[in-house]
Amino acid sequence: MSEILRLSDVVVDLERRYPPAAAASWDTAIGLVVGDPDQSVRRILLAVECTEATAAEAVELSADLLLVHHPFLWGGVTSIAETTTKGRVLTGLVRGGVALYCAHTNADDPPGGVSDSLARTVGLRDIEPLVPSASPAAPEGAGTGRIGSLVTPTTLGAFAEQVASVLPATAQGIRVSGELDAEIATVAVCGGSGDSYLDAARLAGVDAYLTADLRHHPATDFRAASPRPFLLDAAHWASEWVWLPFLAEQLAADAAARGATVEVHVSTLRTDAWSATFGAQG
Repeated sequence: MSEILRLSDVVVDLERRYPPAAAASWDTAIGLVVGDPDQSVRRILLAVECTEATAAEAVELSADLLLVHHPFLWGGVTSIAETTTKGRVLTGLVRGGVALYCAHTNADDPPGGVSDSLARTVGLRDIEPLVPSASPAAPEGAGTGRIGSLVTPTTLGAFAEQVASVLPATAQGIRVSGELDAEIATVAVCGGSGDSYLDAARLAGVDAYLTADLRHHPATDFRAASPRPFLLDAAHWASEWVWLPFLAEQLAADAAARGATVEVHVSTLRTDAWSATFGAQG
């Protein structure tokens, strides 16, 4: 007979993998937002963020927990009245018996986290942190971003096509800066906004750097200084969504280690902010 899995059990296992103490100092909105730690958990829905759509999906699925990457209660929220979006979402989750947990920057850097998952998804091997973590709270092997090698060297254009094929589709697609026929063998990645680590990618000596939210001036100045690394810019949501299938496996394994079973579902709702692109160069 399977053991009962409690919400508190899921939180303990999750925070063992992704310690809240390892989060960025400004990232104070992580952890359990809604839910009774003693409630049983039979079904979990994973999503990049809690929106009206993903919250409704969790309720419709009869999930006991909606586990997301992006924090939900940023800044000075003073009301959860249903006249507000956050109020409608939270009261809907409470009525539906769905707990909400957010794991943000504490899930970016550890092994098995966001950047590690992105590196594995795009086919890198011999993976190491781009910037090793200096936090005493971080798990062994943690660090910002990842660097690794391609199994077989390829062209920048072919790698961009590969990235586009394994990341979920978005209106943006994959933007590229560099000669498409240039050969590349080593790549750095950083899930989410990564232009703060452009210099780290250059110091690592890689041929290409894949991240999201690259801005015009930093990217232009970076490329003007040296021909490599080439740049690949994915949609923020897509670069982080790839963590969710890996997280699903982790949650199932942690439940099994407790003698329990849990259904883990990955939301495929696209919550990327952009819905279409017009006039893009072919």
